[in-house]
Amino acid sequence: MPQIVTANDLISGDVVFRTADGAWARDVNAAGVLADKAGAEAAHAAALADVKAAVVVDVALIDVTAADGKVVPVKLRERIRAFGPTVKADYRADLKPYVA
Repeated sequence: MPQIVTANDLISGDVVFRTADGAWARDVNAAGVLADKAGAEAAHAAALADVKAAVVVDVALIDVTAADGKVVPVKLRERIRAFGPTVKADYRADLKPYVA
């Protein structure tokens, strides 16, 4: 199954996806789709170097499919990470940080 590399940007915390040229993008459709195990392992290893360089955290390979020319993560958790939160933005804006 095709895969892509995902992580979180170290500064903003945003979900990011590794592009074919090794950059990080916030758009899942910019991700470099890895068709074989060797390519996936090489991209994952390169992404781990970005962890050591303090660029991203929580690097993972995720399974994807293509639907209408778009990259679609297979697992629900990853679809939520790719396409946005499940809580309406106007509600999130009213949330206050929890203080113990």
